[in-house]
Amino acid sequence: MWFEKYRYVVVEGPIGVGKTSLARRLAHHLNASSLLEKPEENPFLAKFYQDPARHALATQLFFLFQRGNEVRDLTQMDMFQETTVSDYLFDKDMLFARLNLSEAEFALYRQIYQGLAVQAPAPDLVIYLQASADTLISRVQKRALRYEQNISDDYLVRLAQSYSDFFYHYDAAPVLVVNSDNLNLVGNDDDFALLLQRIQGMRGSREFFSLGG
Repeated sequence: MWFEKYRYVVVEGPIGVGKTSLARRLAHHLNASSLLEKPEENPFLAKFYQDPARHALATQLFFLFQRGNEVRDLTQMDMFQETTVSDYLFDKDMLFARLNLSEAEFALYRQIYQGLAVQAPAPDLVIYLQASADTLISRVQKRALRYEQNISDDYLVRLAQSYSDFFYHYDAAPVLVVNSDNLNLVGNDDDFALLLQRIQGMRGSREFFSLGG
């Protein structure tokens, strides 16, 4: 089975694209361990969406330390005895830092980032979920999480572009790029089965999966 080849799978994508829900379904399907983000534990996140300039650095540093500790735990465990599915890639912290921090704050963040010297294991496979800005906006509004109520449409547009730029250059692991605009990978069994088939059939380091509208 393909999951014997891909023991560490990461599902990534911008806010609202459905990465956590898909990671949970994949983990359940594979009887795998899951490593999920905990944004609700960040005490600065809701404040960031209300006043980004004031709270961006504190928000970013909290996530950096939180994820850094989790990645260290992974490297100290023999995680590859079983499949692990995560809904975040440690490398993407820099993506958010570039997007949200001022020049001076980003310089400080980079110093702290480098000082942590976190050696994150490279995934065996990254599933990068894409969606149009309109789809992201609709999904964020639909799920109505408290700490996301003040996310602006403009921020989601810029975030989606930042993810696109990031993965255009990302080559540390094989990537399956999935356009999720016309896919329901969690609620539709047929769509989920199609995704599994595409993973099973991957031969190159970067492949694409989408359904026409």
